[in-house]
Amino acid sequence: MIWIVSVLVFWAAAWAVNIRLSNGRWAKSRAVGLIVPALFGLTLLVVWEGLVRGLNVPLVILPPPTEIAVKIAGSLPILWVDFVQTFIKGALSGYVIGCAAAVIVAILVDRSPFLQRGLLPVGNFVAALPIVGTAPILVMWFGFDWQSKAAVVVVMVFFPVLVNTVEGLAASEKMQRDLMATYSASYWQSLWKLRLPAAMPFVFNGLKIATTLALIGAIVAEFFGSPVKGMGFRISTEVGRMGLDMVWAEITVAALAGSAFYGIVAMIERAVTFWHPSQRARG
Repeated sequence: MIWIVSVLVFWAAAWAVNIRLSNGRWAKSRAVGLIVPALFGLTLLVVWEGLVRGLNVPLVILPPPTEIAVKIAGSLPILWVDFVQTFIKGALSGYVIGCAAAVIVAILVDRSPFLQRGLLPVGNFVAALPIVGTAPILVMWFGFDWQSKAAVVVVMVFFPVLVNTVEGLAASEKMQRDLMATYSASYWQSLWKLRLPAAMPFVFNGLKIATTLALIGAIVAEFFGSPVKGMGFRISTEVGRMGLDMVWAEITVAALAGSAFYGIVAMIERAVTFWHPSQRARG
């Protein structure tokens, strides 16, 4: 009971501090923008720890964060090998290939009304296919190593980036396009000087969506065949052995990697689209 009361008191105090910071005179400062989510995350961890220990929740149902941290600290070599196999080899390589191909195809679609009418509906159909159905097929085609996981990631990230890029290429105003035509600009000059820069906010929306899809696709693909390493392989194996602390350790590493990946893409977006009103408003 003492654990529960302590958790509730801490939660109320942290909530009050967050409300004060969010509504205070420094609410829009960068420091407060970092402190508020960090304090909120810390609050969740403390509440999680307190409730699990206070209610004596079994380890197999939900381990406390401290147990997960101990498991991570004691399994760093295994976690690093799994991280390299799943994230760097599978997710990151598939992300780069899929996103680059999507941007190139989007330019081709923009040039060809036939592709715009024919490819995009097919793309929507393929994007709706469940990954649990496509992943086993791609694993059979490309083998059990990281190449098949990269292929799954390519399929998952390609169409979100394609659709966003096509929409972005059509986002420039008619007056701006008329001005480029007045200057006798060719299609490629108009693309590089006007339409592609104007499309960057749309492109980065697709890229940010693809960061989470890439890691999910690589992990799920490993459930259907993998060498004896990888996050998905480890999770499926440890679940069978009831090693739930290791499963949560892998989930934590995956969540941290995915969040960092998203943050890096968001930072690049901020540097590339500094001129956009949304970025100026954040500053």
